Amino acid sequence: MCSGGCAKCLGITLIPLAVLSVLANILLFFPGGKTAQSNDHITDEVWFFGGLLGSGVLMIFPALVFLGLKNNDCCGCCGNESCGKRFAMFSSILFAAIGFLGAGYCFVVSAVAINKGPKCEVANGTLAYPFSNGDYLGDHGLWSFCEGPVDVIPWNLTLFSILLIMSGVQAVLCAIQAINGLIGTLCGDCSCCGCCGGDGPV
Repeated sequence: MCSGGCAKCLGITLIPLAVLSVLANILLFFPGGKTAQSNDHITDEVWFFGGLLGSGVLMIFPALVFLGLKNNDCCGCCGNESCGKRFAMFSSILFAAIGFLGAGYCFVVSAVAINKGPKCEVANGTLAYPFSNGDYLGDHGLWSFCEGPVDVIPWNLTLFSILLIMSGVQAVLCAIQAINGLIGTLCGDCSCCGCCGGDGPV
């Protein structure tokens, strides 16, 4: 597959992942699927905006760049038609790095949140983190320590797990584009430069 075509496929895949990450992060502001009584009831890691910023906003820029590479009609430079295309592929490596860092940030935040567990009401209505080192993941009997909000544990666990998986996929896709961009930079793309009237591969 042409490097530009491959980049377009990766960009198309990244867009829905970014949108879903944003939605998952927004839903985390409603512990247990209900409106939080106050900001103190929201788990701290939600405020790190891993899904909104890391896998969301920061991922949109690389995705748009990847999408545009297929239709890039760079006319080249210094008499070399493939020069502009190669530079575009090189720039995609930089954007892939930005996307990888954003996805990595979301991945780390989500992993920490899953291991730490949600903030919830314990005895006497006190807000605390009753779990440590992910011990609640294998022992559902410990979930009784959380007296409220109702269903906050499965809610947070599900959404942070979704963010963890999607950010992991995004990181892999950005890594693939970094390699693809390097190949496109060194070898050029197999599509021709439309604005230059070329009919052959670059």
